[in-house]
Amino acid sequence: MKKIISAVEAGQLIKDNSSIMIGGFLKCGTPTKVIEEIIKKHVKGLTLIANDTCYPDSDRGKLIVNRCVKKAIVAHIGTNPETGKQMNAGELEVELTPMGTLVEKIRAAGSGLGGVLTPTGVGTPIEEGKQTMVIDGKKYLFEKPLKADVALIYGTKADKFGNVYFEGTTRNFNVVMSSAADTVIVEPDEIVEDCLDPNMVTIPGIFVDYIVK
Repeated sequence: MKKIISAVEAGQLIKDNSSIMIGGFLKCGTPTKVIEEIIKKHVKGLTLIANDTCYPDSDRGKLIVNRCVKKAIVAHIGTNPETGKQMNAGELEVELTPMGTLVEKIRAAGSGLGGVLTPTGVGTPIEEGKQTMVIDGKKYLFEKPLKADVALIYGTKADKFGNVYFEGTTRNFNVVMSSAADTVIVEPDEIVEDCLDPNMVTIPGIFVDYIVK
C-alpha cells in the first residue's frame, strides 16, 4: 500500500532549490493541486524539468509567474510570454532541449544508462560544449541522463498500491518521468478501492511513492 497524502502534505515535500519534473503537455495530463500548494508555500529556486512552461495562468506557467523557478529545462516556451521575459532579463535560466532528446535524457536516467547518442542538434548551438562521437561516418551528440529530486505526475486513475492508468494522450511525459526521480508523487483524478485491472496499468506502483487524494 502506498502512502495517500493531501495536496498540502505533498507540497511540503517540495523544498527550495530542488529539481522537479512535472508531467503534461501544455494543459493535457498535468497535475494542478500540488502546484498550487508549491506556490502557496512560496518555494523558490526550483529547477523545472518539463515539456513546456504552459500558459501564464495554468499549472507550470504559474510557477514561472510566481518566480518559483530559477532554471527551466524544457522543449519550448512560446506559449508563456513570462518565461521569455524573465529569460531575457537574466532572471531565469532556460535550457531549451529538443523534445525527443528531452524524453530520451529522462528515459536514460530512469533506465540507469550513462546517456544517449543523438544526431539532433549537430551543427547547431545545441552542440556547443557537448561531447560528440562519429559512428559509421555519422556525427552524434552525447546527451547525459536527466533526473530529478521529485517527479510530480498526473494520473487518470490510481489504486492504493500506486498503479496508475491514463486516459488517451494524458500519459505524455508522465510515464517516462515516473522512473527518473528520487521521489514520485502521483495526483490522480480518482483513487479506486480495488486493484486496477493489470491490463490498464501504465505505471506500475513500484515507481510511485505518494498518492495525492
